[in-house]
Amino acid sequence: MREQMRARLEELQREWEAGSTQLQEMEMRAAALRETLLRIDGAMTVLREMLHQSEAASANGSEPQETAAKRGV
Repeated sequence: MREQMRARLEELQREWEAGSTQLQEMEMRAAALRETLLRIDGAMTVLREMLHQSEAASANGSEPQETAAKRGV
């Protein structure tokens, strides 16, 4: 009986270690994914602002600053 308990304990310890390793890997992947999502969100914010400025400039009859700068205006 004791030998069975020891064997089961060793098996559970191996499972725990494997699960712990897998959890650590998943947490690292989740952190990397959060960073990626933050970068994407930042890029989306910049593009929204640029579009808003471009649309506002078009509505006012002027061209966006980037276009005017490229033309040397």
